[in-house]
Amino acid sequence: MIYDLAKIEERIILVGVQTAEAGSGEESLDELEELVRTAGASVCGRILQVRESIHPGTYIGKGKIQELKFQIFEAEATGIVCDDELSPAQLGNLEKELDCKIMDRTLLILDIFARRATSSEGNIQVELAQLRYRASRLVGLRNSLSRLGGGIGTRGPGEKKLEMDRRLIRTRIGQLKRQLQEVKKHREQIHAQRTKSHIKTAALVGYSNAGKSSWLNAITGTNVLADDMLFATLDTTTRVVELPDGQEILLTDTVGFIQKLPHHLIEAFRSTLEEVLYADIIIHVVDASNPQMDRQMHVVYETLQSLGVQEKPVITLFNKQDKLASSVCVKDLHADYTILASVKDGQGMMELKQALAEILRGDQIYIERTISYEKAGLIQVIRRNGQLIGEEYLETGIRIKAYVPKELYFQLL
Repeated sequence: MIYDLAKIEERIILVGVQTAEAGSGEESLDELEELVRTAGASVCGRILQVRESIHPGTYIGKGKIQELKFQIFEAEATGIVCDDELSPAQLGNLEKELDCKIMDRTLLILDIFARRATSSEGNIQVELAQLRYRASRLVGLRNSLSRLGGGIGTRGPGEKKLEMDRRLIRTRIGQLKRQLQEVKKHREQIHAQRTKSHIKTAALVGYSNAGKSSWLNAITGTNVLADDMLFATLDTTTRVVELPDGQEILLTDTVGFIQKLPHHLIEAFRSTLEEVLYADIIIHVVDASNPQMDRQMHVVYETLQSLGVQEKPVITLFNKQDKLASSVCVKDLHADYTILASVKDGQGMMELKQALAEILRGDQIYIERTISYEKAGLIQVIRRNGQLIGEEYLETGIRIKAYVPKELYFQLL
């Protein structure tokens, strides 16, 4: 039978477990609902069970399973999405009990990643993560996903691998790892070239949908996709920014973070996220209009810590001030600079550029030198990577006063 996927409307029920260790279950389900809508499905109900711990066999208890069966029937739901990653046993048991399509948060995120990846590296990372996830759940997923013949969980470069046996999946994973190693070598070469050119890099990080891509567009005058949805962009984008004092800096957009982002997904996308490791400055974009702002900031810093990002200057933009009735007193104890901002009306733009210039200046050395006319090309290098305060053309050469990066200083001795 051939299914017309365009006509299939997936109707999903959200299922979550609230434990003492976890945060608010309702807030987590709200985010899960956003993820479901981003994946192109509609939400027709939700169930949240308060338990001491997640049920090891069926995720939720027997009573809730009966309630869920009735809700699936009443709402004519095509499947459920659980708010945590399901074990193979939980996946299989829920499949038997509910007789519908069973998905979890990880599968949902992978599906969105598959739709968002545009670069060859992004596609490799998505396929690798999909295969790793599906390898241990092959039988259960085959039964569950075949119920609609498509939809969430079946998109992306990994979909044609679903029916492979584990041996073939392991072989394919090995191939993808080797391809990623080649990509990593290429990335390292790019960063080595940037180091030689003495140009610094700032990375935009933040919770998904905080406005990172919009800030990249605004400050660089480019047009990177910046939709109002979770994971609107997956692949990193780097652009050059000229600061008011004439210095240049590279600005890199990165994939957004969310809570309950499984550790193995962070590992799968490490080569993309490593842009943050290479960056000299972190620009943390925060949605100040979100009631869960503090929780989202905590998730971002937890993720940065897991990546090994530390001891870098941090500028925090409390974005979306235009959505607030009045400016509120906000703090970020991790940040060196905090700026009230709104990309919509340009608030904070000058302050951000000035903060970047100040951080660059703090890593520079003041010099007064006479450069021979044969090395006049260094003047342009100083203009691009430092700040030229003054220049005077003499018979013996060009007398300059400037602030230059420490690495460039030794070339001018």
